[in-house]
Amino acid sequence: MKNVDLKTLVAEMLRGSEIATGRLISLIENYDLGREILPLIHKSSKHSYMIGITGPPGVGKSTLTEKLVLSLLEKDMKIGILAIDPTSPFSGGAILGDRIRLQKLITNPQVFIRSMASRGHLGGISAATLDAAKILEAFNCNIIIIETVGVGQSEVEIVQYVDTTLLVLSPGQGDDIQIMKAGIMEIADIFVVNKADHEGLERTITDIKMGQMNDNNSIYQAPIVSTIAKDNKGLDELKLKIINHREYLENSGKLKTKRKERLKFELFHRIYNRINNQIHGKFDSLEIEELVDDIYFKKKDSYTVAEEMIRLLGITH
Repeated sequence: MKNVDLKTLVAEMLRGSEIATGRLISLIENYDLGREILPLIHKSSKHSYMIGITGPPGVGKSTLTEKLVLSLLEKDMKIGILAIDPTSPFSGGAILGDRIRLQKLITNPQVFIRSMASRGHLGGISAATLDAAKILEAFNCNIIIIETVGVGQSEVEIVQYVDTTLLVLSPGQGDDIQIMKAGIMEIADIFVVNKADHEGLERTITDIKMGQMNDNNSIYQAPIVSTIAKDNKGLDELKLKIINHREYLENSGKLKTKRKERLKFELFHRIYNRINNQIHGKFDSLEIEELVDDIYFKKKDSYTVAEEMIRLLGITH
């Protein structure tokens, strides 16, 4: 990487430069420079409203994202989209580019789109997503949409990043819904049954309602919206449900609580990554094979060896 004047890039981004914004996200994603960039922008960041769009592959998340953004856009509004794509095993970059997935939004000056590679991160989200969202907040986006890669039940991490989570399903997924009940089904603020013109719509809605019966203690009941995104059907209702959920969060005080919880998650994320990197660096310098042999040949148990390693690494507990 050539020498980059981060202060100049940040100043250009704050003046509304999409090029500078894209470069800053690239520096975070490819060179892990969030630690240097975020202190330069944190006072300029606003509280953008965060919407997460998640669900299994093939339910039409990208089409729904495109149509929803067009529905939400108002005069003088700016919307940022972070579309998390599978990682290419060859380049390490996103396999599906935003030009393919969200074509009608590319030329819209009110919309900033960035595809980010998941890079094997199991939460359905790129590890750099948190920092990229901070960039888009400073870029003055009113709404930021995070669309996950579509890996199924492991996508529960999205709830840590956003204010409103849309769980997108499609008819004919009855068995899948039964499997997901214990995990991803619980994170939905709004259920979206896309491709509602396909056979099995009523069965899917019934399965969702059955899954909700286990959560009778909740004051807020996640609504179910049927859409046919490709035909712009159901988008007005979905927009209304998003507005209703935002009003519920604001009126109940839960929005402030949620955002403070997000900051706790962010702090944990920062500290964990820092310590994890240090451990990996020191871990490789130890005589690890001898320690593994001690466990393999039953000389010591793994707990005892782990305690010894912690002392050697200089970690207190």
